[in-house]
Amino acid sequence: MEIRFAEGKDVAGILELLRQVGNVHHQGRPDLFRNTAQKYGASQVLQMLGSSTNPIFVAAEGNKVLGYAFCQVKKRQDDPVFYDRTELYVDDLCVDEESRQSGVGHALFEAVKKYAKMRACQAVTLNVWCFNEAAMAFYLKQGLENRNITMELVLE
Repeated sequence: MEIRFAEGKDVAGILELLRQVGNVHHQGRPDLFRNTAQKYGASQVLQMLGSSTNPIFVAAEGNKVLGYAFCQVKKRQDDPVFYDRTELYVDDLCVDEESRQSGVGHALFEAVKKYAKMRACQAVTLNVWCFNEAAMAFYLKQGLENRNITMELVLE
């Protein structure tokens, strides 16, 4: 398995994983997430390839994409409340259903951390849905801690 930046040949595999993520979200919160929805389409993924501020990492074995991590470099400057800070935000991370629990996610996250350090980021951040207990456990195992929590009251 190799961890590298995504290339055009990876788009079909990435789209399949985006479909898997969409299913997890729809099953967890069908009141919020549309059935069969994907966060990004092929043209959007292609536009992001090669971006230094929105890198996409893939874990690949031969021509098969085992996982991906969509990232965004976020800089906050001159904010009246917060100190200046650069973070690498993990917009989406997915490991193929057949490859989970095999170290793929850990390897992807290690590449994300390495890239964040190379870009002089002070932190790696992400959001995770509370219903996705497997993802929450994975991120805790990677050393992440809760920073803030979004709460809701669903009104009928």
